[in-house]
Amino acid sequence: MLKLKVYIFSLFCVSAVIAGGYGQINVEMSIFLPAFFIFLFFSFLYSHTNLQDKKGKVTIDYGLAYGLAFVLFAGPAGAFLFETVYRFLQFSYRSMKKTGDKDELLHTFYNIGAFSLFHSAGYFFFYMLYPIVEGLPFGFWLLLATLVIFQSILSDTSLAAVLYISGEINSKEEIADFYKSRSLLDMGKTLFSNGLLAIFLIGGDFDMVIALFLLNYMVTRSLILKSQTVQHKIERDKFEEMAYTDYLTKTYNRAYMSKVADELRTVREHVAVVVADIDDFKRINDTFNHHVGDQVIRHVADTFTAFLHPGDYLFRSGGEEFTLFLRGKSYQECMSLMKEIQLSIGQTPAKADYHSEDLSIYLTCSFGMFFFETNCGTDMKNAYIRADDLLLHSKSIGKNRLSAEDSTASLATSGIKRADEILPENLPNSS
Repeated sequence: MLKLKVYIFSLFCVSAVIAGGYGQINVEMSIFLPAFFIFLFFSFLYSHTNLQDKKGKVTIDYGLAYGLAFVLFAGPAGAFLFETVYRFLQFSYRSMKKTGDKDELLHTFYNIGAFSLFHSAGYFFFYMLYPIVEGLPFGFWLLLATLVIFQSILSDTSLAAVLYISGEINSKEEIADFYKSRSLLDMGKTLFSNGLLAIFLIGGDFDMVIALFLLNYMVTRSLILKSQTVQHKIERDKFEEMAYTDYLTKTYNRAYMSKVADELRTVREHVAVVVADIDDFKRINDTFNHHVGDQVIRHVADTFTAFLHPGDYLFRSGGEEFTLFLRGKSYQECMSLMKEIQLSIGQTPAKADYHSEDLSIYLTCSFGMFFFETNCGTDMKNAYIRADDLLLHSKSIGKNRLSAEDSTASLATSGIKRADEILPENLPNSS
């Protein structure tokens, strides 16, 4: 910590010596003071739009700086005075709001010293080189772009030194990554904002200075608000996804099933509600363990998902129970689809890891399917109850069965079944 304090106060003292050695502000006080207070007001206003990045004990503020324009206008002494007043105003405000770090005063001295020093270096280079590039096309902007790049390198190097002395970065790779984090877009904004401000300041056009500050502020605030709106939507969508997603299978859960059922009440269409249950699932848990059971449940969910069409829904509605909403299909199309699913589940074993042993577990499911037209006498709740009754019927007649009812036809069809492999008796030897 002592090395860091020595480094920071060295920066501050060097910048103070340069400002004092230069001796005077470049412009008359009647011109300097209005510019000083305009910059002070808008810089303080902009400070609330800065982004902060915490690297261990060091907090880095990322924002658009206008110090280069001010030093070209007022010189090193004016820039040092501006940085001192502005940074101590920031320090006082953060202390009052109790938002500052415990080393906020030390950071204040760093900001005064570093920014004053780097802007002063930019000032001397600019007025030394400007006579050379003055006659070139875009000479002013090319020189200013060179200074922005130069100051960015100085600023990053100084910050990297602070982080290195603080022990927050310890390798060349981390230092390189820190340099790469510099945004070219931010450098472009710094270039054009400071260039225009310098032109208006030196020309004494304070109306344009204020107009440019206001424009930048409105654009910045607009972008921040839009970014926050998008971020809030992403977070809401993420929380909604978490609220409606089953943690094990990543399919929809029962809460989302209720939501979709409510939505389907408002439309009129043919829907098949299918309730499915893994046969003899308790035996799998009792023979192996719940981890194997979880892998079996995921396997069944993946099988269902592979067969569903756009517009269809799969929900994990219970422990080993799933519910499907099949939409946009005829009764026969729903029957054909469920037979394909039934066949695939029976013929494709679930892969599971059990005490470092790879298992292939054959299983079956029983199904109850109720086909109806929404908003036509039967609601989704009763359709689900009827499908669940049909599932119980399938279980009662031997499992691995599909019992179905078409409420849109005059004659209901039930008890449709097909021969299939059943769960092996000797589960531990399944492979």
